Amino acid sequence: MPLARKRIFRPAAPPPTTIYVRPGYNRVLAEEFEALKIKRVGLVKDKIEAHSQGDLRENFGFKAAKDAIRAVDRKMTALDRFVARNTFIEVDPATWLTKPTGTLLLGHVTTIAKQDVATNRKHRFTFLVTTHGETASDTESGIECLPHNSPLAAVVLGLAPNAHTKVTLPAGEAILTVLSIRNPTQMELDRLLTAIRPPEIDDEGE
Repeated sequence: MPLARKRIFRPAAPPPTTIYVRPGYNRVLAEEFEALKIKRVGLVKDKIEAHSQGDLRENFGFKAAKDAIRAVDRKMTALDRFVARNTFIEVDPATWLTKPTGTLLLGHVTTIAKQDVATNRKHRFTFLVTTHGETASDTESGIECLPHNSPLAAVVLGLAPNAHTKVTLPAGEAILTVLSIRNPTQMELDRLLTAIRPPEIDDEGE
């Protein structure tokens, strides 16, 4: 039997990583999985009820319930793989208020300059380097959340103030310079850190 095309061309699974998360994230993962299990039970009941209504060829309720079950199964599988492939370390944002600022670390506020090599255009950004899944921004201060495992964070973490590095971005080569590193204030954390949510996981299919 020939291999299915989607299996031949499926990208390799990402390697296991360590993901830093805020306290309670593991509980949210477990609650999300339980919610999916409960949803699946209800959909199975809908499928059985629709099945009892006769001719399956024109039974749209049966088909809809079956498709919904498959979608939930894919989400459960993806969530299970996400948990199995990664190690989650919970960190308390309260420790970010007093961290050493010699090099850029998780929990720091940093201002980064970006200079495009081809055009010499310059941009400046201020980030809070935060835990997995944080995407909020504070319009009052101009600070944006930068998840520690994002491609940009991977480049600049560990750099000292005034250090620079050349990177290749989708728009072309650029030089990044860490202009400053400081600790956040409690008010900034209160505005930027949102309620913990389950991850948005790519559906890898069957």
